Amino acid sequence: MSRPLRVLFTAYRGNMRCGGQGIYLWFLARELVRLGHRVDVLVGPPYPDPMPFADSLHEIPNDRFWGKWFMKDRAAIIPARDPIRLLSPLRFWELGASWIGFFPEPAAFSVRAFAEVAGRVRAGARWDVVHDVQCLGWGLLGMRALGLPVLSTVHHPLTVDRRASFRRDRSLREAVGTVEFHPVGMQRFVAQQLDAIVTSSRASAATIRRDFAIRPERLHMLGNGLDTELFSPDPGVARASDEILCIGRTSDPNKGVLFLVRALAKLPASVRLTLVDEDHPLHDARKLAASLGVAERLTITGRVETDELVRLYRRAAIVAVPSLYEGFGLPATEAMACGAPVVATAAGALPEVMETGGGGLVVPPADPDALAKAIATLLEQPDARRRLGAEARPRIVAAYSWPRIAARTADVYAALASRRRRISGAVA
Repeated sequence: MSRPLRVLFTAYRGNMRCGGQGIYLWFLARELVRLGHRVDVLVGPPYPDPMPFADSLHEIPNDRFWGKWFMKDRAAIIPARDPIRLLSPLRFWELGASWIGFFPEPAAFSVRAFAEVAGRVRAGARWDVVHDVQCLGWGLLGMRALGLPVLSTVHHPLTVDRRASFRRDRSLREAVGTVEFHPVGMQRFVAQQLDAIVTSSRASAATIRRDFAIRPERLHMLGNGLDTELFSPDPGVARASDEILCIGRTSDPNKGVLFLVRALAKLPASVRLTLVDEDHPLHDARKLAASLGVAERLTITGRVETDELVRLYRRAAIVAVPSLYEGFGLPATEAMACGAPVVATAAGALPEVMETGGGGLVVPPADPDALAKAIATLLEQPDARRRLGAEARPRIVAAYSWPRIAARTADVYAALASRRRRISGAVA
């Protein structure tokens, strides 16, 4: 290993349950420390689980005005205590932006994080590199102006989510709301100024190059990490013979969940679908299942703890990943690490992940007939399912275990730090 590095992470949301960025932050930081590096963390709410391995963890507060506006809880926007603090410039801007539908959280976090970093640098703090986790806010440019190498992880550019939202919009007002919500212009500009962008697949790298105009030499495809000790088979858990498992938010069109519900209606009556997703009475998957006559064959779990998610992977006959786009495809890798066969779509990075693991079948996206046929084929071949699961796990471990991802990431850090030292020496 090269000399130990001092790394500063910035993440505008840090909890593992608020998205993949929280999982990425926690595990990558832990593995870097295990490799001998030192880590500090600046993070916004919802805050991460304890990170005792970090040298420091500083919570950056946020009033989360946009969430209150979206939930139409306007009364909660004005704090009962000390309402005058809303007149501070950044809070006032956040309040106004949220009120008209913009999503100010990444930009506001980055500005607050920059103020914290600038204060620490004035006090003598030094870092070899700043690693932003999918924020790409304006404050990162300030950190770079302080002489710090800055890179960002982008699992996929926000343009992907914006295009999916446009496909879902049914009115001009909804389309305007899509433009307001996605700060694509800020993220594209900031990404172009940073020292490097890291991502998790060849598909996401191609999308970032196209949509954010990032030069190829500044873009690094490192893969995504997986806790292969946690996500593992358990011979003591019997696999169901007819249970399909899917992990995905139905509200996100890119997850393709409704195509899987349509496929369920084409499968034998004994086949059941377990969907890990937030549940509510007006859930679109439940409504579609009722209209197709398969409501009793669909179970929506609501949010589950990680241990329960692992148990579901270990129990499922097949894990289905019906996405229309994936920057990586974590459910597919988690499933194969647990020894479950997978039926996935040829969308985004999923063909790469499935080729690496070799643990299932790939079908065209947005095609319920193809999904149903592939699922039925594997359900009819229990020996093939067991073989696919057994063969995939060691390949997933070799490609995506966190120690390997952390080592690749540290190599990028070292190159950036060395380059900055050379530039500083030349200027001096």
